[in-house]
Amino acid sequence: MTPIAPHITSFLQQRLPIERRVSDNTCESYAYAFKLLFEYATACLKISPSELHFEQLDASLILNFLNHLETVRGNGPNSRNTRLAAIKSFMHFMEYRVPTALDQIRRVLAIPTKKTDTRLVRHLTYDRK
Repeated sequence: MTPIAPHITSFLQQRLPIERRVSDNTCESYAYAFKLLFEYATACLKISPSELHFEQLDASLILNFLNHLETVRGNGPNSRNTRLAAIKSFMHFMEYRVPTALDQIRRVLAIPTKKTDTRLVRHLTYDRK
């Protein structure tokens, strides 16, 4: 079993801000997504966050977490998709660190985003008269 703590630390402190040069807001959003995921996982698995292993984050747990976001927390599809994007980004990162978990990673990466209504940006429309 692979402890998740060193990998999530490396992902949030090195991969995102240094290698990918994402904004501070994105780093904070991803960190919050993992905070929510770890809270959910530890409640379901009845373990402390420090005992959480990467192999325990399988597709069924992720799907249940995403459903929990919408039903219990009342998040909309956009927020759900944002959390899923953070998880998928982490899974891409983990492909190279834990190649023995490629099957698990592929199942998580196959989770589809929810379709949402796109908002029309009105200030960019050109009104011809």
